[in-house]
Amino acid sequence: MSEKSRYPSYNVLDERDEWDEFTRSIVVSRLGPAEPYGYLTLVEAEMLRAVCASLVYDDKPEVIDYVVRHIDETLVKSRLTGEGQREVGVPPAPELIRQGLKAIEQSVLLLRQASFMSLSEADRAGLLRQMSNSAAEPPELWASLPQRQLFQKLCSLTIEAYCSHPAIWSEIGYGGPAYPRGYVRTQLGQLDPWEAKPE
Repeated sequence: MSEKSRYPSYNVLDERDEWDEFTRSIVVSRLGPAEPYGYLTLVEAEMLRAVCASLVYDDKPEVIDYVVRHIDETLVKSRLTGEGQREVGVPPAPELIRQGLKAIEQSVLLLRQASFMSLSEADRAGLLRQMSNSAAEPPELWASLPQRQLFQKLCSLTIEAYCSHPAIWSEIGYGGPAYPRGYVRTQLGQLDPWEAKPE
């Protein structure tokens, strides 16, 4: 699904020995292995995997696995500590995601007699686009669930996890953390020798 990288031979992990131990342990932990889910059921996790892959238009298993694990961990923490902010009338994130995944599946079952995971990529994207505009059908199914806020929560959780994965850093040419070495050449167009160069 994702387009070809401008940095096909770059791997940010080649520089991991330059990072401090704490940072290295955090970044490397994003590579797996998968642990049991703390909040999501297996069915919800698979459904969320399909939603996340559609949102970022990327289905690399190692990346999407991490995204789903990260969201699950975030939902577990949210249940324990609450959220920093939430609109009035919007359920807490764990409840919003669980109810939202259920509503997405029910919507597809009612309208197409199919599962969300069996839809084409275009149809999945279409449903998510409708949700972003609070226009997913049937309206009575979504009456008690704020579609736009659900879409925004799914997007923010997915993108924050997706953009923190080292494989994506490599794909976009991001050099990752540079502590303690630091970045030296910080002017526009200048690169440190270890940074990615377009090929």
